[in-house]
Amino acid sequence: MRPILEFSAVTRAYGPRLALDDVHLALEPGELAFLVGPSGAGKTTLLKLINREIRPTAGEVWVDGIAAHTLKTSRVSELRRHVGVVFQDFKLLPRLTAKENVALALQVGDLRISDEEASERAMDALEAVGLGDRGGAFPQQLSGGQQQRVAVARAVVGQPRLLIADEPTGNLDLETSWQMMDLFADIATFGTAVLIATHNVEIVTRLQRRVMTLVQGRLVRDQPAGRIGRMAWLASS
Repeated sequence: MRPILEFSAVTRAYGPRLALDDVHLALEPGELAFLVGPSGAGKTTLLKLINREIRPTAGEVWVDGIAAHTLKTSRVSELRRHVGVVFQDFKLLPRLTAKENVALALQVGDLRISDEEASERAMDALEAVGLGDRGGAFPQQLSGGQQQRVAVARAVVGQPRLLIADEPTGNLDLETSWQMMDLFADIATFGTAVLIATHNVEIVTRLQRRVMTLVQGRLVRDQPAGRIGRMAWLASS
């Protein structure tokens, strides 16, 4: 089975500075993994390469069989139908309801989807994240945890093969953070590959999932699920 995500000798430079340096990694369907490392290690750059916001300076990035490293700008929307993205600051449109935020993401990705279908699928996605009764609420009427759940519903409504999340618990309290992790784990059980960039030590060590550690742009450690030690993780951070 081909990996959903594959980096082969990926380097990304910003002028003389290497944000990523010869990175190799692969993520399988249904796998949930953490991407960790200190600030400036290259985590955000790596996620941007996956979503084709930038191109690698060298190497290959494959997303669900699509060569992101050579993909023409005109086809970026095609790749993004395979990738759901969850941001730390939610990025919900304040003048749209929860249902409208989710439905809009679906229609932007595929202009052929009717308003009725988008609305139905948006409500299904909100139901899946436990917000089936809040579709008519505006973002300011929702708690931080609820807004992040809407953001997850928006990311998965198109049934992507890969979900990436950049510090998704950064603005949440600990209890809500655990609820989000349960939600990501549930998503992975349905076959979606999930990659989470985080600084949350407690979540990483307690969940015992695969952890990939970036330091100064290099992937210095790739620990399999079930072998994560708190002190080892702290030492690499």
